[in-house]
Amino acid sequence: MPRSGRGRIGVLLVNLGSPDKADAPSVRRYLREFLSDPRVIETPKVIWWPILNLFVLARRPAKTAHAYQTVWNTERDEAPLVTITRSQAEKLGAALANDGVVVDWAMRYAAPSIGDRLTALKEAGCDRILVAPLYPQYSASTTATANDVAFDALQKMRYQPAIRTLPAYYDEPSYIDVLATSLRAGLAELDFEPERVLITYHGLPLSYIAAGDPYGDQCVATTRLLLERLDWPEGRVMITYQSRFGRTEWLGPYTDETIVDLARSGTRRIVVMMPGFSSDCLETLEEMAIRNAEVFRENGGVDYAAIPCLNDSPEGMRVIETVVRRELSGWL
Repeated sequence: MPRSGRGRIGVLLVNLGSPDKADAPSVRRYLREFLSDPRVIETPKVIWWPILNLFVLARRPAKTAHAYQTVWNTERDEAPLVTITRSQAEKLGAALANDGVVVDWAMRYAAPSIGDRLTALKEAGCDRILVAPLYPQYSASTTATANDVAFDALQKMRYQPAIRTLPAYYDEPSYIDVLATSLRAGLAELDFEPERVLITYHGLPLSYIAAGDPYGDQCVATTRLLLERLDWPEGRVMITYQSRFGRTEWLGPYTDETIVDLARSGTRRIVVMMPGFSSDCLETLEEMAIRNAEVFRENGGVDYAAIPCLNDSPEGMRVIETVVRRELSGWL
């Protein structure tokens, strides 16, 4: 329980966000907010604004809405990322209940908003709050923009709670251990032996890396530590980057091109794993598990499987609880 004379401790889990409906108007609203973020698109506004409004938002929403429809949680009428993030917060809350910690969740884009949930935690009596963006590898376009919004919300408060933010946990031993366990378990369930395993991360423009973003180095570090834990022979695993957008050069090699090249060169069985995502979402469920599987088979591949993200599994929750408890040290 909280110590006498002190307020409560709050934890706010944060993920990217999703449209509230799987239709073009909802996706357009979501993409407008997402792609208007200068942390995400660093192109000067005078150049980017007409491209976004005249081209991207005119063409992309319908296609993206169709992709969401293929993975939508129809029972709850929400995106899988929303379902999973809510569950992660509920399970973490149960794990920390005896410590008097209040756990909530928010999205950087769309609802529930970071500002609203920070206010709710404060109104629940929390005078110390850990803002926890669930991105294992740090990027200004993910972790930093979530923190920006949290700090913006604080500027509107006369009585601010004390704030901590969760750092990247790309090399956290429990995270690496659970990734290795998850991959081994996923492979054991398959009825084929993959010739190659692709460890794929969301891409980032090379210009962001050149400006000082550590994301690429942290992805490489995660992969290196995972391979050390697996103790696999060299050449079985490849690191690639997915979901690039626009015409600028991004981190490579690109996942989609690698999948095509492997299939055309005679590789018939591959598995993909996405350790940069704490929760399954559109990119993992539609792009990687469905669309790229079709591309692989269209180019001569046969067997293809995507390992689920850690999500709210017992193993995934162990990672989240470990890094959260570490950052609450001194408060608990």
